Amino acid sequence: MKKIFILLSVVAVSFTACQKTETETFVPQDETVSIDMSDWSAYTDEANLTKGSHKHGPACYTMHVLNEKLKNNPGLENEMYKIEKFTRDITKKKPAPPVIDPYVGPVTIPVIVNILEDYIGEITDAVINSQIDVLTIDYTNLNPNTSGAPTEFAPVVSDCDITFVLAGVNREISVLDEWGTNDAMKYSSSGGIDVTDPSTYLNIWVCDIGGGILGYAQFPGGDPDTDGVVIGKDYFGVVGGVYGQGRTATHEVGHWLNLRHIWGDGKCNRDDYVADTPISDQPNWACPVYPLVHCRSNDMTMNYMDYVYDDCMYMFTEGQNDRMRALFVEGGARESLVL
Repeated sequence: MKKIFILLSVVAVSFTACQKTETETFVPQDETVSIDMSDWSAYTDEANLTKGSHKHGPACYTMHVLNEKLKNNPGLENEMYKIEKFTRDITKKKPAPPVIDPYVGPVTIPVIVNILEDYIGEITDAVINSQIDVLTIDYTNLNPNTSGAPTEFAPVVSDCDITFVLAGVNREISVLDEWGTNDAMKYSSSGGIDVTDPSTYLNIWVCDIGGGILGYAQFPGGDPDTDGVVIGKDYFGVVGGVYGQGRTATHEVGHWLNLRHIWGDGKCNRDDYVADTPISDQPNWACPVYPLVHCRSNDMTMNYMDYVYDDCMYMFTEGQNDRMRALFVEGGARESLVL
């Protein structure tokens, strides 16, 4: 009788333990944390883009190009929505399993530079190498200006631990004086240079864009045939001048890694979807004196995703780093770069 009682007790305990384990581990993700997407928009209002136009100086044209791509590709908005939801799911702190963290560890990104120039060798190897060096310096927090970060921003300065290596250079004589922003430089059929395996390489096209445009980039989720960034020939590498220290590429690669402009391309109710960057409603230019207040907070004018002069931008934040690294985890939009 005693043996039977013990056996029944063991069975009861085992049954209870199984129930507990099952309850703890089977947590549907949608019930664990609700991912709020109500603030997200792929589009940027054209009225808000006017504030970032080149009437103040050369500018990034990424958001203008994105708006055009969204109009012409009905599936792009849905693809970007899925990437954004995935990013928020990974970067949000979860109170219960399953927990996914942003990709941890060093990342090395091989770069293919596609140059459309007036004569072969116009963009020298030294300039190309200087650009790769600046990208690595900025994404590994080796910019010496970072030591001057304001006290309120210093705790969130991030070493993104992303390095860049030159994997190849393609050169063609340019058939156009200005290539514009319709991606013509990305197709050999229009006199440009075709993309090199975008699942493995970051492609950078260097050409005369025109229109006072520094560069533009393609966000994750777009057409593989046009994936990469475009940099104006006068703003590529360390060539001198207020926009000639290689930071146009740093800015545009930030977009390619899913970062929005620091001011969110909108009014005070729009954000860049990063928690540790302050709200603002406009870009900044030249070299602003800190503090500069918009939307009742000090602007992070020194962030690489603003529009200030190259020597006056010098930091990414931890939140921006997490957002970029969400692309590299299993299922991420740029996972193949770290496989």
